[in-house]
Amino acid sequence: MGRPSPLGFLFIAQFLSAFVDNMILFIALAIINRDSYPDYYLPFVQSAFLAVYIVLSPWVGRFADKKPKAEVLIVGNVLKIVGVAMLLLSLDPALSYAVVGIGAVVYSPAKYGILPFLTNSEDELLRANSGLESYTILAILTGSVAGGFLSDISIAGALTACIVLYLFSIVVNNFIPRDTGNRSIGYSDAICGFFHDTVELFSRKRSHYSLLGTGSFWMASAVLRMIIFAWVPLMLGITSGTTISIIVAVTGIGIAIGAVITPYLISFSTFYRTVWFGFAMGGCILCFLVINSLPAAIFFLLLIGILGGIYIVPMNACLQQVGHNTIGTGKTIAVQNFVENIFMFLGVGTYTLAAKSEIAIDISLGAIGLVLLLLVAYMFVLSRRLSTR
Repeated sequence: MGRPSPLGFLFIAQFLSAFVDNMILFIALAIINRDSYPDYYLPFVQSAFLAVYIVLSPWVGRFADKKPKAEVLIVGNVLKIVGVAMLLLSLDPALSYAVVGIGAVVYSPAKYGILPFLTNSEDELLRANSGLESYTILAILTGSVAGGFLSDISIAGALTACIVLYLFSIVVNNFIPRDTGNRSIGYSDAICGFFHDTVELFSRKRSHYSLLGTGSFWMASAVLRMIIFAWVPLMLGITSGTTISIIVAVTGIGIAIGAVITPYLISFSTFYRTVWFGFAMGGCILCFLVINSLPAAIFFLLLIGILGGIYIVPMNACLQQVGHNTIGTGKTIAVQNFVENIFMFLGVGTYTLAAKSEIAIDISLGAIGLVLLLLVAYMFVLSRRLSTR
């Protein structure tokens, strides 16, 4: 086998980093169970992670566009290592995971923002997004299982493995070509500039549609994941961390499949057709109101993942192209992260309050399914305008 291409090195680095990102959530779950934190503490930990994305969004996009993006990826991984070290030192899981979140919010604009630099056409950009999403979801799948499995054996050993793998990712990042960056970008007007960037993207039909689409997807995915952590022991009587991680990871398999087949179903110019897969995804979430067996749960989690992969990949590519031609890819991804994490924070935060108030899981499941369907219905209206341009 020959030397990987620049995209190949990016995919490997992203896989390693995302693999560990998803290990950490399951290790945090093991720590919460070991130290007898209350039931609502896991979604609270996730909320702390999401809050960091929201607060830092005005600055990280500028940082990603100012510096060579491969260097930004390294900085993000170093910050993640600091967060893991805090967990290893038995500091509060929410605080530690928030530091991991700081690394993730720095990392994200660079990993997507570098794609237009490494590709030469819109279709190649779509395929690169499909590849990056596939590697990310494969990392979610395997990282979730590894996190559950290793934390059942040794929490300290699992955290040490996280640090080692982040270091491997940093090594691979050094083989990704450096773009020049834009040294003239400053930070003094970051908040005002970020507001104008957000307004600019929402004023354009294509990016408006894509921002709502990716936001609705990640909100539904984040809340569903938190619910499944509680739903599996309650409905199926399964309490093993390894088994729960495997069940949750089934959705990741589906998203990977969806991401791979997306270029064969939807072209760059017809990205608005993703709305139909959003409707189907919302319907499948509502099916969990009547599911009470493991085979049915696995089937629908897989189906939700496939539909979700097809739903999100074209919108990511479209948004990056709009941003590349307007405000810059790094700042565009920062706005995207801000919107997505606002959606996720509201969803997971609401579920945290519901869990703390001991509201039935079925009510939370029904609510997230209906909210997704309402958002997709609004996107359907937008898609009619896009398809008749």
